[in-house]
Amino acid sequence: MTVSNSNNTAGGRITATHLERDFIGYGPTPPAANWPGGARIALNFVLNYEEGSEYSIGHGDGRSEKALTEVSAPRVPEGARDLAAEGMYEYGSRVGVWRIARAFQSRGLPLTVFGCAEAFELNPQVADMVRESGWDVCCHGNRWEEHYMLDEEAERKAIADAVASLTRTFGKRPLGWYCRYSPSVNTRRLLAEEGGFLYDSDSYADDLPYWVSAAGKPHLVVPYTMVNNDTKILSGGLANSDDFFAMLRDAFDTLYDEGAVNPRMMSVGMHARILGHPSRVAGLARFLDYVQAREQAWICRRIDIATHWRSQYPATP
Repeated sequence: MTVSNSNNTAGGRITATHLERDFIGYGPTPPAANWPGGARIALNFVLNYEEGSEYSIGHGDGRSEKALTEVSAPRVPEGARDLAAEGMYEYGSRVGVWRIARAFQSRGLPLTVFGCAEAFELNPQVADMVRESGWDVCCHGNRWEEHYMLDEEAERKAIADAVASLTRTFGKRPLGWYCRYSPSVNTRRLLAEEGGFLYDSDSYADDLPYWVSAAGKPHLVVPYTMVNNDTKILSGGLANSDDFFAMLRDAFDTLYDEGAVNPRMMSVGMHARILGHPSRVAGLARFLDYVQAREQAWICRRIDIATHWRSQYPATP
């Protein structure tokens, strides 16, 4: 890529400011975090509930969903209805979500749901279960849209529609936001302009929350992860439940050890149609038992992390 000195450099050197990126973050001296009870680590489990909001012929999308199914490459021609893919998604809302829910409910543990608004509309029983369990819902779009493909007005409407739907379903608005994979260049500003979000998780850049400026005001980011995530199972990186458990255990142990000096946060990403199968959820169960045995681990919801950070480290001009 060729860059222009006049637009992208200062004194002949490229600057992160012109790139609109931050390569430094907290550096070698991250804030103390001050998690409740002196915890070394804040551990948040995220259940991505998307089933029913994915692309489908019946929804008028002109194609079936291709992402995050049990096949590495689609076999049904573009524009035709992929009944196999539909069934894999339906498994998540029919069976998988209940199996994952029982793993947390039986242990009295909280989690966060990255929830698509129309997915909850299609399965009110899941919405009731989430509400009764006291889990927080972070808005995951209205229809699991690819926001990086939307123009500004379409994205503004998608955000408003998602907020309105989730508010009707749960009786209160969502306070967090997370796009499908990646935001657009407008997303964070539109969230700040909407005015009701306490944070977004559209970042993979850190192990701690951090503040940015959006629409001319402070905006909190609570980073997410694609690493401690069951999508690694479908990509071929993990072969079985033991692999999933080992990956999470190693991440937790590293952060727990670091937390003696620099407490961090850890996110674990789950999908009902992936981890909700019997052969896979066993690894999750082993990890839940493993972390519950550690005294200085704060297992919490994402909104708890956001409100804690806003209290301990409020935004400064």
